[in-house]
Amino acid sequence: MHNAEKFYAPKRSLGQNFLCDPQICQRIVAAIPAAPDAPILEIGPGRGALTRILHNRPGALFVLEKDKELVRWLRSCFPRVGVILGDGLRFCWEQTAAMPGLSLVGNLPYNVASPMIWDMVCRCRGWQSMVFMVQKEVGLRLTAPAGSRAYGALSAWVASFATPSYLFTVPPHVFRPQPKVDSAIVCFRPHPAPAWNEQQELAQLLKRLFQQRRKQLGTILKADWGDALRLWCAEHDVDRTVRPEMLNPEQLRSLSRVLSK
Repeated sequence: MHNAEKFYAPKRSLGQNFLCDPQICQRIVAAIPAAPDAPILEIGPGRGALTRILHNRPGALFVLEKDKELVRWLRSCFPRVGVILGDGLRFCWEQTAAMPGLSLVGNLPYNVASPMIWDMVCRCRGWQSMVFMVQKEVGLRLTAPAGSRAYGALSAWVASFATPSYLFTVPPHVFRPQPKVDSAIVCFRPHPAPAWNEQQELAQLLKRLFQQRRKQLGTILKADWGDALRLWCAEHDVDRTVRPEMLNPEQLRSLSRVLSK
């Protein structure tokens, strides 16, 4: 097994920042709430910093990598690992239903982490956990509670399909090249009642509300205001002057159902 660091320079076009700290890698793997024999899909393995640890487990391991050169290297160095050449933004996440109990893990490129997680939480089925490294700012948004400055459409969407938790912060010096910001490890567990059947309506509502997040609810939804919305406000103790970031994910799901009728 040759040293990938010597042969494969990071590609800025792919947003590659490779992990190079064994202790951080061990800590990330230890954070995956999965049995040793459970299947794992690693997103963006890069030079294999996490793969080296994960491939020693008895469970099946698959990795999804976009870089063709690294795919060839991964296949030669980890013959027991299922290496998939593919782009996480175009991957058919519905395929994961064939591996019940699957855990997903990865160091996600900063520039695509948010849309990838948006897709994964609503399209994966039968998964057990997700543990991702993202930019710290994104990690704070993913785990933000309603009413906080970081809370927004991404926070509410993810919380409608999963229960997120912020695990720990990762400093820049453990990467090559070093990013200019801190990273975060965020864990997701499946929501007990995910919004599978509300996706289109919920996505439309979140976009509508949070594109105008400084406006009041009554102003944003003026065209829809009527008895149904007045009743909803009374049932949820919500005033029409409230701003979108004050509504928690369950209230937003409920509101999307009212508006879709």
